[in-house]
Order: sequence, then structure tokens, then C-alpha cells
Amino acid sequence: MKFVTLGRTGLKVSPLCLGCMTYGVPDRGTHPWTLDEAASRPFIQRAVELGINFFDTANTYSDGTSEEIVGRALKDFARRDEVVIATKVFFPLREGANIGGLSRKAIFTEIDNSLRRLGTDHVDLYQIHRWDYQTPIEETLEALHDVVKAGKARYIGASSMFAWQFAKALTASERHGWTRFSTMQNHLNLINREEEREMLPLCADQGIGVIPWSPLARGRLTRDWDSVSARSETDTFGRSLYLAHTADADRRVVEAVGAVAAARGVPRAQVALAWVMRSQAVTAPIVGATRMQHLEDAVAALELKLGDDEIAALEAPYVPHDVSGFG
Repeated sequence: MKFVTLGRTGLKVSPLCLGCMTYGVPDRGTHPWTLDEAASRPFIQRAVELGINFFDTANTYSDGTSEEIVGRALKDFARRDEVVIATKVFFPLREGANIGGLSRKAIFTEIDNSLRRLGTDHVDLYQIHRWDYQTPIEETLEALHDVVKAGKARYIGASSMFAWQFAKALTASERHGWTRFSTMQNHLNLINREEEREMLPLCADQGIGVIPWSPLARGRLTRDWDSVSARSETDTFGRSLYLAHTADADRRVVEAVGAVAAARGVPRAQVALAWVMRSQAVTAPIVGATRMQHLEDAVAALELKLGDDEIAALEAPYVPHDVSGFG
């Protein structure tokens, strides 16, 4: 595995990040398709064996049990100083005043809760899961700066938001001398390319490491359009990302992926991932894995270089989409 630098930092990460939303107690939280601990551990172990050192989770995934499972597995299968652990804060784990959001109080509470569940004294990347419209960004940024200065996080990152919001946050950090966001975790794949308009150019200009989520569009790019999976049948949030008014164009994109994959003699997942990774703005797409082949395909995609004609064929059916995934 050839490691890459994460944005303007000195941090070295694998060009793939293992997304760990899939791993957690199945009846906890809103993801009934998750794998329990016994089923999850082989995937984390295999990722380490393949050279992946970058692991992303969140405080709310499966009510925090994802962090617990990931923390125990990495302790058993890897050296802490060699792996990069990323988690996120924003969404509430329960009802109540001051639960969730990005206030100073919430951030200080949740970083300690995440560290306890992960079984570590620091995370390498602490990310805001969404923009908090109820809290001044200055309050959030100063709190994150203090988390870094306390040694509880090495770097901070952001996730899906408007480019103007991210620019505002970067400017505020520079104005006050606070720790700056190093990464952007955004929604990018062949059937959601809206990030190409503003966010990717902003990140390239500012030296931000881009770590896209859902590079395979919740699996839609890996199978026939009318095929379903256990996850797609119960994924309420996923259904909100890809809407009916673009379905015809999205179908044609999926068919184009299938055609390129068939001509190459490779699985569709490799083609879809290779398209995401071809962008110089992208550092490491976040991939999920519920079958070992998912990991093997992701690693194989690192070596798959698409030609100009193939890229043109994959991109031709695309139509503009409504902004999605910010909520």
C-alpha cells in the first residue's frame, strides 16, 4: 500500500479509508443492516492486512457501539501509532437539552465519550458530522481548537455542507489563530457530482484532504438498477439521497458503469471507485465492506486507470441533482 499525505498535514494515510458505519450492534440505532462484533472483526483485520490504516466511524453509529467494536479490533490487530482513527460529532444519541450539536458543551462531552468507547486517549481526526445552524461557528471552532490543544485529537475535519460555510469556517480559524480544518468528508460519486461545482475546487485551493463518503452510491453503482439489497430495503437516509426526478439519468450512469466494467472484465465497484479516485482533489474515498470481496475490489481499484473515453462515457448521462446529504 502506497500511503498519501492527508491535505496539508504531515499525516500519512492509505488512499482508502474503511468506513465503519457497517459495524455495530444491529438492534441499536437506525442501521439494521449492521454486522455484530463477531462478524465485523474479520473485515477490520483484513483491512489492516491489506495495508489500510485509515478507519472512520462516528459517535452515533449504532448508538456508539461502532466505536466500541472498532476500538477493540484495532487494539488487537494493529499498532495504535500506525493507524489513523477518525470519528465524528453532531447528531444526538438521545433526546435532551444540550445533547447533540456543536456547542462547546456538546463537543467537550462527546470527545470524552468517543475516547472511552474507542479505548484510546486520542483520535487522529475529529470531524463535525454536519453544520450546526444553532451554534456560532466561532464557538465550535474554538472548542475544537481546545480539544486539539488538550491532546484529545490530532487534526479536525468537516463533513457535508455548503462551500460558503466551509470557506467561512476556514477564514474564521485563520482570523483567530485556531486549528484549521484539514479534511472534508463529502458526498461524491458518479450519480452525485454536485461537489465538483464548488467544494472540490475550494478544497484543492486550500489544501484540504477530501475523503468522500458513499463513493459507490450506497451500492447502486455496483449492481443492476432494479436489484436490491438488505441495506437498500431499509436505508431511509439512502433513499433520500437519490430521488425520482433524476432516476432515468442515474439508471443510464449505472448502465455505463456496467458497460465499462464488462469491457474491462472487472467488477463494477472497481470502475466506480476508480472514477472517484481519478480526481486529484480526492485523498481517500471511504468504503464500506460487508463481504471480503468489497475490500479486495477497493484495493484493486487503486491500480485501475480509466481512459479518457471511458471517463467520458461514465460522465455523459449525468444531469444536475438537488443538493442532498447535508441534513
